[in-house]
Amino acid sequence: MTKKTHNKFIKHSDELREVLNDLDEYHEQIENVVRHLKEVFAKGRKVLVAGNGGSAAEAQHLSDEMVGRYKKDRTAYPVIALTADSAVITCIGNDYGYDQIFSRQIEALGQEGDVFIGLTTSGTSKNILRAAEKARERGMTIIALTGTQGSFKDMADLAIISPSAIGARIQELHLHAIHLLCEEFEEESK
Repeated sequence: MTKKTHNKFIKHSDELREVLNDLDEYHEQIENVVRHLKEVFAKGRKVLVAGNGGSAAEAQHLSDEMVGRYKKDRTAYPVIALTADSAVITCIGNDYGYDQIFSRQIEALGQEGDVFIGLTTSGTSKNILRAAEKARERGMTIIALTGTQGSFKDMADLAIISPSAIGARIQELHLHAIHLLCEEFEEESK
């Protein structure tokens, strides 16, 4: 490892360590989300989840862990990643604009009592904000996974706010939150 690479590794590790030392409120937020999702699933409702770029991958990761499994066999939960259907995304993007790729899907799939989970490191992604607006119109609960910046956290009914303004650290904490959510559902499931 070169000295330059080693220094980057140390800086990255120090930033992550600093964020990990400030997670009390963050873990409480995760507990609130878990409690709400348990109520939603008990009522037979579903979750629609979306993000852009790395957050899109994390949205799909949440869906695959909840529909498939995280660590052990258990009940499948209805979590749909709005980032997974490239034909739908490109159709909507072409015909209506990229800002509507998630809101149109929520219009088609979202129902009162469902949940929209949006992941955005900036808190300002227009297509996530529009999706939240459409979810509100449909009577859905809005859950934000975001950082300390942007307006998305203020639009949400519940939020898991990563205590950082650095995109990479926010994404790392989103993955941490996703795994904690999945673990909670596996603890109680048959």
